[in-house]
Order: sequence, then C-alpha cells, then structure tokens
Amino acid sequence: MKKAVLSVALTAGLLWALGTSFRPIPALGAFLSPFSGFWSNERRIQLLDSEVHLPGVQGDVFVRYDDNRVPHIFATNDHDLYYAQGYVTARDRLFQMDLTIRSASGRLSEIVGEQALPLDLYKRRTGSMKAAEDSWRFVQQDEKIRSVMEAYSDGINAYLKNLRPADYPVEYKMLGFEPEAWTPEKSMLLMVEMTHTLASPKDGDAAMTNLLQKFGIEVLKDLYPDYADRESPIIPKGTRWNFRRKAIPRQPKGYDELTAAVAEPTDWPQRVEGIGSNNWAISGKKSATGLPILAGDPHLGLTLPSIWYEVQLATPESNAYGVSLPGAPCVIIGFNHDVAWSVTNVAADVSDLYAIRFKDASRQEYWYNELWNKTTFRAEEIKIKGKPSVIDTVAYTHHGPVALPRYPEDKKPSLALKWIAHEPGNPIKTFYMLNRSRNYDDYVRSLSHYVGPAQNFVFASNQDDIAIWVNGKFPLKWDEQGKYLLDGTKPEYDWQGWIPHEQNPHVKNPSRGFVSSANQSPTDQSYPYYLHWRFAPANRAIRINERLEAMERATPDSMRALQNDTYNVLARDLLPTLLEDIDFGDLNANQYSAYTALKQWDYEYTLASVEATIFEKWIDNLPFFVWDEFKSDPKKPIQLPQDDQLWHLILKKPESKWFDLKATPEVKETKSDIVRLSFRATIDSLHRQYGTYSSKNWAWGNVKGSTIAHLIPPLKAFGRTGVKAGGGADVPNAYRGKWGPSWRMVVALGKEGPTAYGIYPGGQSGNPGSPYYDNMVNAWSRGELKELVYLKSLEENNGKVLSTLKITKE
Repeated sequence: MKKAVLSVALTAGLLWALGTSFRPIPALGAFLSPFSGFWSNERRIQLLDSEVHLPGVQGDVFVRYDDNRVPHIFATNDHDLYYAQGYVTARDRLFQMDLTIRSASGRLSEIVGEQALPLDLYKRRTGSMKAAEDSWRFVQQDEKIRSVMEAYSDGINAYLKNLRPADYPVEYKMLGFEPEAWTPEKSMLLMVEMTHTLASPKDGDAAMTNLLQKFGIEVLKDLYPDYADRESPIIPKGTRWNFRRKAIPRQPKGYDELTAAVAEPTDWPQRVEGIGSNNWAISGKKSATGLPILAGDPHLGLTLPSIWYEVQLATPESNAYGVSLPGAPCVIIGFNHDVAWSVTNVAADVSDLYAIRFKDASRQEYWYNELWNKTTFRAEEIKIKGKPSVIDTVAYTHHGPVALPRYPEDKKPSLALKWIAHEPGNPIKTFYMLNRSRNYDDYVRSLSHYVGPAQNFVFASNQDDIAIWVNGKFPLKWDEQGKYLLDGTKPEYDWQGWIPHEQNPHVKNPSRGFVSSANQSPTDQSYPYYLHWRFAPANRAIRINERLEAMERATPDSMRALQNDTYNVLARDLLPTLLEDIDFGDLNANQYSAYTALKQWDYEYTLASVEATIFEKWIDNLPFFVWDEFKSDPKKPIQLPQDDQLWHLILKKPESKWFDLKATPEVKETKSDIVRLSFRATIDSLHRQYGTYSSKNWAWGNVKGSTIAHLIPPLKAFGRTGVKAGGGADVPNAYRGKWGPSWRMVVALGKEGPTAYGIYPGGQSGNPGSPYYDNMVNAWSRGELKELVYLKSLEENNGKVLSTLKITKE
C-alpha cells in the first residue's frame, strides 16, 4: 500500500514538473510503463549481479558492497582499479555525471532548449571547454595519470555499452535524450567546474570598479580593507616565514585612478557566496589515544544525488577510502592505513578581468605593449533542442578569452578573463599520490602538483604529525592587484609569475597541538605575498579554535560534537552591544518579547531557538539600513562592504558617518538610531511573515528553510524539503537553506590502521526509486556519523558486507 501511495505521489509530481518546466513533454506512457519506465529503474538498482564479463580488464576485480551500498574495490593493478571505479560509479550516478559535464561545457541547451542559452554562452566565453582540453593535453605527458584517467573512462563506457534504453536513469526518460560516451577530457572538465564553483571568475572586480568610480579611493580604503579587524588566521599568528621572499612586482603608478578611468561601469556577474567549509586535526597530545584525529566537513550545495560518492580503492600497493567526485578517479577526501586528509576552500584571488582595446569591429587586433597584437578565435557551436545551433565566436587575447564581448565604444571595453582554470594542471596526480601517501613528506610531494581550485589541505598521520597547507598555484601580485578591473594594454598589469610552492602558507606540528581552517584569512599580515583582500568571516574559525584549544583527551565523538556545534560567536560578541541601544520602553508587545528573549539567549542555533531567528534576521537587515548609499543599479552592480566591516563600525567606531541615513537629510542618525530602527523593522517583518511572537512559529527550525533538492530543482518529488537540523552560516554546523556539510568525516589514526566515521546527506544511488537514494539524510540531520567499513583485505568480513560483484575479462 505504501509503495502504491508513493507511486501516485511521484507520478503526480513528475507530471507537474514536466508540464511546467520542460517542453516538449516526453511520451509519458513509456515513461510510466512498469516494463521500460521509472519503476523498472527501481527494480534494476536493487539487484546486484554476482559476476559481469567486461572488455579491457586485465585480471579479476572484486567489488564488495556493504550495507550502505558503498563499493569496496579490490584489484591487482591500477588499471583495473580505476576501470572498476568508473564502471560502478556510472552504474550508480550516470545522469549526475552527464548533467554536470553538460553544464560545465555549456551544453544544457541541447537537452532543455533555449532557456539554457545564457548559461551555455557564459560557460563557453569563460573558456571552460578550452581549459579542459589544454589540461588533458598537459596530463597526457604523465604516462601514469594518463593511464589512470583512460582506464576510468573505459570503465564508464563499458557500463554504457551494455545499458539498454529501458534501464536508462529516470531523468533521461523524462527529458527524452540518451547518454553518450565518456572521455578523459570530461573528467578534466569536471575539475574545471570545481574551479568554477570554488575559485569563481565572478570575483567582484567589475563591481569594485563601479564602486571606485562612484565613491573614490578614500571611501574604499575606509570600508573595504585588505585585512579584517576580527580574525583568527589558518596559520597561527606570529608564525615565522623561513624563506627568502621572491621579488614582488611594483604597483603601477596611479593604479587606482587609472582603473577608475579604464571603463564605464559594467554588469559582469558577481560571485554568489556560499558558506564555506571546516577542517582540523589535533595532535596526539590532545587525543585519548596519543595519536592524531582528523575531521573535515566541506560545505557545498546540497543535492540529491549528493556531490560525493563513497568508495574504497585497494590494490596490493594501496588502500584508500573516502569520497570521490562522480566523473573523476581516485579518492578526493579520505584516508588510508597511515594518513588522512581533507580540504576547505581558500578563495584566493585567481581570476582577473582585463579591459581590452580592439583596433576595430573585426576584433582581429588588440592594443598591448604599444603594439597591435593578433587575436585568436574559437568558434563555439551551441546546439539548441528544437532550434538551429548558435555559433558564438570567442576572441582570445594573451590574457584569456574575451568573456564580455562588447565592441569598444567610448569607455565601453571588452573584458578578457585571466583565470587559474586556464592554467594547465594535473589535479588527479595530487589525489593519486595522496591515496598512496605514507607520511608527511609524501603529502607535501602530492600537493606540489596541484594548481587549482586552491584548497586548505589538512593532514594527519599515524607518525603523530599534523599539518595544513594553503595549497594551489598562486600568481605573484602586488597588493590589491585585481581588486579592480585591470588595464589590458600594459604589460605591468599582467600576472608576473608565481609564488613558489614551498612558500605557500603552511605549518607542521604547531605548539598549540592543532591545525584548522574555516575559509578565513590564511595568515596574519606578516605573510609577504598578496593572496586576496577578502576571505570568509572568522566566526566559525574563532569558535572552532576556541574549542580545540580547550580540548583534552579528545575522541572521535569530540570531533563529531564540534562538527555539529551551533554556538554563534558573532552573536556573543555583537549582540550585547546591539541590545544596549534598545529602549525597551518604546517597544510594542512583539518587540518586547523578542528583546526579552535575546537578553536571555545562550547563542545556540538550535531548531527550537526563537532567538536565532530574531538575531539572524536582524543582522541580515542591518546592512541595508547602514549602506543606504550603496544601492545597485542592475546594469552597474556594486558590492556592499563585507559584514565584518559593519560589525567593526558598531563595536569600534560608533560615531562613524555611515550611520547617518542619506534618505533623511534633515536628521542625523547615529549608530543607536540605526540599531533601534532595524530591530523594530525586523520584528515587525517577522510578525507579518510568521504571526504573533511564539516559540513554535518563530522557531529557527521552522524559519531557516532547509532543502536538499534534486539536481533538476523543479523535480520536487525527487528532493527532500524541510530537513530539520540546527545550524547556520556563522556556526561550525553551517547548514542553512541549500548549503551545508556535504560530507562529514572523522578519522582516528592508529598504528594498526584507522578507525573512521563519515556521512553525507544522501545515498549512494542516483535513482529516486532505490532504497539507497537518500537513506543517510535522517541520520545526517541528527548529527550522527556511521562507522566506515574500511576493509584491510579482500577476505575481511565484519558482518556489514552484503554482496560481491566480480568483474572478469570478457
């Protein structure tokens, strides 16, 4: 009966989604057929073949599936290992892999029509396809990694070769298209897409230039400083830099003023801010076992299926466990017998926009270094479902692709994109080597091959070493280079080489007994190189470091508790000052109730907390009361000052002129006025949205809105709404809206091997009809971790292995 109800509900949801989001509607008779449609996928995914015969394998491969459908792959050589990884990943996540690559390559219009054309044009004009092609050519010089990537690709294609249309993942049937062959270039394109997500070309250069033109350099120096007042850097303050600094390029004279004159304001898109990631490791002196414990929880967009795919990869020479990215070989975050590692995003400034002056409308030459230089062109054909293709010809300068191709009328430049994704790299080599690392030196050698997106790689080993490297390929820049648009006509504005890898910020075995990162500034102001002028607010980092500092005889459960911590240090540090300005005698009943609740709050972002709702909405509203002069024109977007700067004014500069509202010239508002106005407006807004103040209606769990949507959001029946869990953007458990901990992992190192725990909000299968589609969501929302089944040998069975798939040569 339950299944029949589910069938009706899903069918109704699919009919709605298909009818409102994608046209033309596929033939629903075939789609809903129990023999060839959606429900056939459900039957198929629950069956595990005992043996398959495939072309290309060199020996027998055994894939042991545990009770969460995690494949533990045992092979006798690397080729078969990654071949099998490609095969089993495609079997579970084919549509996800396909959709990700179509989005990354600017090919969505092929399957959904003209509505996707703007996104496809953007991806082509930022050079994603060319970047993947260049990187694959670079990787082919490394015979080992080339063979790994080809084997992985061959495994995917072996699965596709035997896939009948009746067994296509449900989304193919809904959208009416077929899967296509995989290539190693697609795996490289996946790496480019991760760079787009984590080191976006939408870095705000244009918006900052708009600000510079509107307000002038003195205002920007005041409100957009290069280092936050409230900071707890990744590398401990006072760390000495034991290297000879490479010569730093000189800033061109009059850079700020010249930049303001380079271009009229432009509408280049701005980056959408996520809410970051956490990782840390404690040394043996802080753990109960005397050996390190490592924890990591990258915070990314939460989807079904998940961005991650859990897997174990074992040969006689290596045995790694963790999560992979569907579409790329190796374990990306994980551990082996001796070491563990995890990553958070650095957010270094590795994308810059250059104003280009073309000779004429043909764009065949551009002015640079007092000469007319030849432009190259790349024709991008974008196929559109049901319509003729669009040919978009992208011009390339030595800076990169002209991502905003506009013929330069007076002060209207075309903008060329210089971006780290265009720098050929071999990221898979880093992860291949990490999977096999045995000690700190192996870890450092692994990181030396990494280009981007820059990540904070935390490390721990059973030799009682812990470390963290702010790792990637960083351009050598003068201070603030790329904070605004750059002049593309002069060589002195180019990137002038690279920071040597060994001089990237890093620390090994610090005296405090732990290392950590939460996307905050990598260093204090003593680091001699420029990485960026802005990083994530330090709130999560401050809380994590406070707890790690106090920790003694810690266990894996101590790490789990910290991952789920909901204490907001921003509220602790800011709220008392805000409440001092509230005149409670001037409040209505709702406002007074809210004020009283905040006075008694413990600063925890729990599901039942009304105070979390009030504070969060209040600090969301405050910037709009203070920065009333910073309203954006859609065609001339500007960036508000970072929230940290506003908290700095409230706490340290209450007499600042910025508290005076421009809209009321007859009155000079003060900080106290703004606090009172914003508080009353916030409570009144909550009253309108959620009714009279009440512990139920205003509870944070009911207000914050937490969704784990399907990759195609209109397919609401395939997603999970109302996933109840505490947390927020400024606390260690950074779960809010569609963002949150995408994989929680804790690894306790041991001489005889690790004990590890992990979970992500989803399931191994990409098929909504499978019991393994979202089976871990509820446990994840409760803050639980499952012990990971790390098999030390093929023969080991701890009672959690349910079945074995044997792959043999055809």
